[in-house]
Amino acid sequence: MSKRYGDRRAVDDVSATIQAGAVTGFLGPNGAGKSTTMRMIMGFDRPDAGSALVEGRRYADLDAPLRTVGALLDAKAAHPGRSARNHLIALAATNRIPRRRVDEVIGMTGLESVADKRVGGYSLGMGQRLGIATAMLGDPGVLILDEPVNGLDPEGVRWVREFTRQLAREGRTVLLSSHLMSEMAQTADHVIVLGRGRVLADAPISEIVGSASGDHVRVRSPRVGALTAAIQSPDVTVTPVGDDTVEVRGVGAQVIGDAAASAGIPVHELTPVRASLEEAYLDLTKDAVEYRTEVAR
Repeated sequence: MSKRYGDRRAVDDVSATIQAGAVTGFLGPNGAGKSTTMRMIMGFDRPDAGSALVEGRRYADLDAPLRTVGALLDAKAAHPGRSARNHLIALAATNRIPRRRVDEVIGMTGLESVADKRVGGYSLGMGQRLGIATAMLGDPGVLILDEPVNGLDPEGVRWVREFTRQLAREGRTVLLSSHLMSEMAQTADHVIVLGRGRVLADAPISEIVGSASGDHVRVRSPRVGALTAAIQSPDVTVTPVGDDTVEVRGVGAQVIGDAAASAGIPVHELTPVRASLEEAYLDLTKDAVEYRTEVAR
């Protein structure tokens, strides 16, 4: 799909397939086109070119949309004067969903204590829980969640992680956006990364992380200079990070340990360090950030 707003191309020929039975993370800097893409899937915005299909059909052509796909795109979508219960009852009635399902999703999302209070008085976290309850009301096979952990406390974040993982285990399709890389690393099976409206990566999370340049071995030795000389080769990069500590790239911990033992060099630390999803993400998007800030030093 492609979408332009004035002179700005918000989404530029984005193409992807979101698989069932997995949590697909949707990542990208602010302004990358994630929310616009999600809105086009749901029919709120119309693409200038291309189309989005849910189970092979446009959202507008689905016979029972709420039973097919549930979405959280705006945590404040409910009327502030209504209670969560009445909001869900109205949606259930207009979509021929049994009223008992309202109580089920209220319990599922931990809203029992505030279900009869006005939504306008909800915290951001409670609003997010209501948004997820709304998305789950039709027991859909497809879930689209835009920043569902925004405003949640650590318990709530953990709940969203376990909840979405359980949905995927049930065979549902889950598309989840977030700016919390550490949380996405624990939740997603597959990752799609957007930058300036284009797909920068579309691969399993292990492949995304494995392609990052952050893998290294942290080595600490009182004879770090001698150890550096023992492992030096054109493919090995050694970066000092302290008086007796270096980061080594291009060779594994076993080779370093064997070289130290052969040369009689004592080693006080030999720690393989894997690149993180955050490092992989920053590497992928370094040229696609529209709103850049400088870090004070």
